[in-house]
Amino acid sequence: MDKQKAVILLSGGLDSATCLAIAQSEGYDVYGVTFDYGQRHNIELDAAKRIADRAGIPLLTIRFDMRLWGGSALTSDEINVPHGEGGDHETAPVTYVPARNLIFLSFGVSYAETLGAKDIFIGVNSMDYSGYPDCRDAFVKAFQQTATLGTKAIDENWQFNIHAPLQYMKKSEIITRGMELGVDYSMTHSCYSPDPDGFPCEECDSCTLRIRAFAELGMRDPALRKR
Repeated sequence: MDKQKAVILLSGGLDSATCLAIAQSEGYDVYGVTFDYGQRHNIELDAAKRIADRAGIPLLTIRFDMRLWGGSALTSDEINVPHGEGGDHETAPVTYVPARNLIFLSFGVSYAETLGAKDIFIGVNSMDYSGYPDCRDAFVKAFQQTATLGTKAIDENWQFNIHAPLQYMKKSEIITRGMELGVDYSMTHSCYSPDPDGFPCEECDSCTLRIRAFAELGMRDPALRKR
């Protein structure tokens, strides 16, 4: 019997790598999609490719340029990536990219529809970065309904399922689950402001959250520069 197909949005970061491992553990035939959207660096694209290759899944790279309108520290050279803030925000930080997950999921749905896949995985989380509106459960649920209403699913009497298995997990819990599933976190990249050699800065919000979570587990983040 053929496995049920699923599309995963694969950024190359810790969360999406864990999400991929979860999807595969649940028996899905997974197809990856990553985005070259004009972000500050392409290191995360290389990480996504490494992760996909290790998992043995195909990876589609979709290219478009969100620098045309900017609005984020990740898509504009005029906005600096903050350092030393600790990663805790009640409102959207400057690293929020306007409507990014809305756009990414729309591409994912279109790709899934051509594959005959009804399931899409995304590694969003509302425990960390609660200030990101496109990472919250309400958004995921609303998009699932929109995806169904805006595609042939509505006429064929089926629906898309948007899976966000990390939604209510703390970062340390995500890492623990990933290690249980054999995720190699040294292959992942989450830093917003890597050094010229591609190593994490260890000071941006994303780095701070990772380092703190690994420390809670008595570990050092394996993606950091060796000392």
